[in-house]
Amino acid sequence: MVRTVGLPRMHKEAGERRDFLPDFVAFLDRIGAERVVVEDGYGAGMGFTADDYLKASDKVRVGSYEECLAQDLVALVRCPSDDAIRKLRPGAVLLSMLHYPTRPNRVALLRERGVRGVSLDGLTDERGARMVENLEAVGWNGVRAAFQELSHHIRHFDQPGRRPTRVVVMGSGYVGGHACRAATRCGDPVLREALARKGVPGVAVTVVDYDVTGHENAMLDLLEHTDLLVDATARPDPSQYVIPNAWVGALPEHAVMLDLSVDPYDFTTTPPEVKGIEGMPEGNLDQFVFQPDDPVYREMDARIVRTHRRTALSCYSWPGVDPRACMEVYGRQIEPITRVLFEVPLDSLDPEHGRHFERATARAEVNRWKSTH
Repeated sequence: MVRTVGLPRMHKEAGERRDFLPDFVAFLDRIGAERVVVEDGYGAGMGFTADDYLKASDKVRVGSYEECLAQDLVALVRCPSDDAIRKLRPGAVLLSMLHYPTRPNRVALLRERGVRGVSLDGLTDERGARMVENLEAVGWNGVRAAFQELSHHIRHFDQPGRRPTRVVVMGSGYVGGHACRAATRCGDPVLREALARKGVPGVAVTVVDYDVTGHENAMLDLLEHTDLLVDATARPDPSQYVIPNAWVGALPEHAVMLDLSVDPYDFTTTPPEVKGIEGMPEGNLDQFVFQPDDPVYREMDARIVRTHRRTALSCYSWPGVDPRACMEVYGRQIEPITRVLFEVPLDSLDPEHGRHFERATARAEVNRWKSTH
């Protein structure tokens, strides 16, 4: 069972500032952590100091990245590098967003090294709903940023004489639902109220799901009249594009494309895995807005067709735009999972008859993942 916890920083782009809050460290103390190692500088991007964590628990000590990786449980939002995974000791638990379905090489590495991955994005209830998620922030943060771009691209954006903004959302799941609600409010209730006071027409949202996106003529007819195209799909086959690059050419020149699915390009797999919209860049918290002439297009893999371009928004983690609010949500959500890891050995978890959170943890553990999906 887990007795010590390492909380390393993520060492990603400068805009990635998400670390667990001192409140979560205090929780670890309450459930019996004997030692909590936080990396030097932990929480600094959100305004916290080492003293804030030391005050949260007398079990805290400040250490190096390597010392954090040496603990029984290593917890961080985004999965560390392959090199970092190789530094974890066999039997250690890695609690992180591991994305098993789209990272087969990562699954193989975890199993090869004997690291007991528990995937935050793989924690689901019996209905398949994610238990650790901030999908509302995905929809709202992405749509808010997209409308900020639209305000610069649509002529007379704040004038009463223009037509309604036309938004097409691909996907009707949790992310798509939040995106629809955000779009009807221009991504920002303050902006919506300002436009409404001027008598500016609002937003017309069209939702298209899997059975529509495969029909070229139907999609081209929609795209020709779309101001904002939102990809909120959960594709059964990540090797297939939803929107081929040729279809992007049907969008008006002023249109904006928003990637909320944030699936990666991965040409190390067979077949390769691709984004939902062909030619969409891979963004992060340092840069998530790409104009058609952005240098990033020259750096993309030659196998990605990007002939047709529009202003594009893509971010590895839209919740990370507001890191403190994001970590307040994640911290609360993983508390019961962390408690399970302290109370029950992983091999003793019963995915069929255990308690609710025990079952969920068992289903998200890397060695059992294939047999339960």
